[in-house]
Amino acid sequence: MAGALQRAWLRRGLLARLLFPVSLLYRALGALHRAAYAVGLRRTERLPVPVIVVGNVIAGGAGKTPVVLALLQHLHARGLQAGVVSRGYGRRTSGCLEVSAQDTASGVGDEPLLLKSRSGVPVFVAARRAQAGRALLQAYPAVQVIVSDDGLQHHALARDIEVCVFDGRGIGNGWLLPAGPLREPWPRKVDLVLSHGGAPGMAGHAMQRALATEVVRGDGSRRPLAQLQGQAVHALAGIANPEAFFAMLRAAGLTLASTHALPDHHDFADAAGLPEGTLVCTEKDAVKLWRLRPDAWAVPLQLTIPPAFWSEFDRLLDARLSSPHGSPTA
Repeated sequence: MAGALQRAWLRRGLLARLLFPVSLLYRALGALHRAAYAVGLRRTERLPVPVIVVGNVIAGGAGKTPVVLALLQHLHARGLQAGVVSRGYGRRTSGCLEVSAQDTASGVGDEPLLLKSRSGVPVFVAARRAQAGRALLQAYPAVQVIVSDDGLQHHALARDIEVCVFDGRGIGNGWLLPAGPLREPWPRKVDLVLSHGGAPGMAGHAMQRALATEVVRGDGSRRPLAQLQGQAVHALAGIANPEAFFAMLRAAGLTLASTHALPDHHDFADAAGLPEGTLVCTEKDAVKLWRLRPDAWAVPLQLTIPPAFWSEFDRLLDARLSSPHGSPTA
């Protein structure tokens, strides 16, 4: 059913049209939610440092986490100390927690764990991102910028810069859930738009993604991706669009003996069903899979974001950094 719905979201066919009346209810509920914050019935909290939200308006993920990593790398290159807040989707814990590289995905969420492992910056998770931000700043008062992984629709946290990410689907059929893939009407006002390969009909900045030239294993060992060519490998992906990952592996010259498309945020509760032999996966899967299969090879993604995006981003950020309190009033 999930596959049929994903396909229906790409065009305005029979299934999408049957679901359209429900999408009108979804639209009305979303409008009421936003209005509650706009008129002050619900409180928006502003942190004392600039907050950058990286999110999307399309269901099923759009590749936000690699963009967050690219932003963190850029901020580091500028000499700015950054931290990350996240809801910690899929975790089985509650409350506000700091993420360590030794945590498990079930405890803190797979994406926060990946962000901590890759960036080394402070990462905190909480259902209310403002709570995570306060805890982060209390523990790390030198942090100058906070990046929120997801949260475009989380209006309880005030933001200074919004970055909206699209994958190759663009806005699909342009309808709201469940008739289409949109979480809220598009276009909506955001500061910056990034789309993979220039999604059809999307304004903003087109970024390119490619597989890294090296793969990494659970013990930290690395080898060139090209060394996996000529042997049968088994590929798995528990991400929003597994087929895109498999296609990139084939384009890199790998021979895929089998492919295993799993639900996004798949938890790998046990090793049952995992193929024997050489196993390749995404980085997000690896942080969960390595406890069962430390021999699995993770294939990182590399993003190429155009200089025009960084120029615009720096201009927006500098305006926030130069304000007397680090962030303009709401």
